[in-house]
Amino acid sequence: MSLRAPTSYAKLAFRLSPADVAIAVLSPPLALYLRHADPWSSALATPALFYWLVSLASSLIAFVAFGVSRAVPGYVSLHELGDLAKAVVTGEVIACAVVFSITRLDGVPRSTPFIHVLFLGAGVFTARFVADLVKKNHKLARRGAALARSHVILVGATDLASIYMTFLEACASPGQSVIALLDEDPGWTGRSFNGVRVCGTPADLEPLIEEFEVHGVRTDRVILGLEENEIAPQALFSLGRVCARRAIEFVHLPRLFGAAAVCGSGALAEARGQSEETDFPLPRYFAFKRAFDLFVAALAAPLLLPLLVLAGALAFVDVGSPILFWQQRVGKDGRSFSLHKIRTLRPIFDWRGERIPEERRLSPLGRFLRRARLDELPQLWNVLAGEMSLVGPRPLLERDQPPRPKLRLRVRPGITGWAQVRGGILLSPREKEELDAWYIGNASLALDLRILALTCHSLLRGDRRSPQALLLASAQKGAASGKKSALPRKKEASRPSFRGAGAGEKARPSLP
Repeated sequence: MSLRAPTSYAKLAFRLSPADVAIAVLSPPLALYLRHADPWSSALATPALFYWLVSLASSLIAFVAFGVSRAVPGYVSLHELGDLAKAVVTGEVIACAVVFSITRLDGVPRSTPFIHVLFLGAGVFTARFVADLVKKNHKLARRGAALARSHVILVGATDLASIYMTFLEACASPGQSVIALLDEDPGWTGRSFNGVRVCGTPADLEPLIEEFEVHGVRTDRVILGLEENEIAPQALFSLGRVCARRAIEFVHLPRLFGAAAVCGSGALAEARGQSEETDFPLPRYFAFKRAFDLFVAALAAPLLLPLLVLAGALAFVDVGSPILFWQQRVGKDGRSFSLHKIRTLRPIFDWRGERIPEERRLSPLGRFLRRARLDELPQLWNVLAGEMSLVGPRPLLERDQPPRPKLRLRVRPGITGWAQVRGGILLSPREKEELDAWYIGNASLALDLRILALTCHSLLRGDRRSPQALLLASAQKGAASGKKSALPRKKEASRPSFRGAGAGEKARPSLP
């Protein structure tokens, strides 16, 4: 499992290899020549030349769009080979559409595009196969890898590092992965090595760790894939100092041969093992809540699409590409998923490589997108995919989980929730936890509809604390802990109901 690079490192790079450009130049005339002995005769020269130029331009555009030249030669992953096949087909489809709409392919045999696709695809795949063979012929017979159940940053794009990554991919369970790679050669920055992005030089280790933390990914180990005499002593000392300061394990890869597996245990894993008295049955509403989410999300998605496009365009003008920002959050049953938002923060570094102060990263336009909650619109996809709900506790980063998260992890997290409409950013983490627990114990269709309505209301008036909601949530928490509660309670049920009191029932507390 390989994670995407942090947003600040995910810029679109206009990179083309000379081999790909040469194959794109030569494949159209070869296809034309195969179908016609003399495609450059006076009668056919203009259609053939037009087809050649359009095919060349569309192929190069597709190569750039799919990033087919970003891989380090000799280290191409299966995913990148798939992107290469998509680029070849996409380029030819674009070429055929343009040429057919202008000349209806007059003067160009109809089978030429199919032959061109075969030549182009065979050429670019063969180029990578040859590069891989050349690289393997120069490899040393090195062995040794170690199993690491953690997120790893590798330092050194070497043969040994490649073997280690292949071993993890073949044998490791989910969560055991190399998330980024650093190398002393700055020319490799932005390219990929066995499908993992090279994010900079060893000097960039600490900013990279911070970037992944922002995206919800904890770095557990830093592994040096070089011999000690292959790296500058000052760089080696700096790597060790960063790891010691952040309590991250720093390992020399050659020494891991024959080492025992190291099991990483994060704070969330420890918290999941704690015993909690949260095994009470959830409200019956959760049995069909998923159907409600699907219905509303499917209905709202096309209606909100213009707003999503507008917000994306504003973000692109303000902060550039990429438009979407992702974070790895913890969802139902402790499963991690990628939550998406529209990007509102400028990159951490400017064009000179200098760090931008935090107060300057959020522009007035980004503040408006956050205030209007337009940056949350892409999470409708998370709802449709079953990773989130429309209403529920907000998904948290692993490092922000409460000490006892078992209750909130029993349900799907939500785009909005009871805590968001009863105080939002004005609440402390403890108060949000109490309000989320109150919602989980009292969830109903009526309450979800009310929260959705209050969400629209809060967009207009801003966040406001609700002392009544906080008092009710605190009272429920006290009752669950065996403390004396001032709430009147029904004999048959242990939680407040939202229906009117019937015969023989005591009065219910109204919703705050």
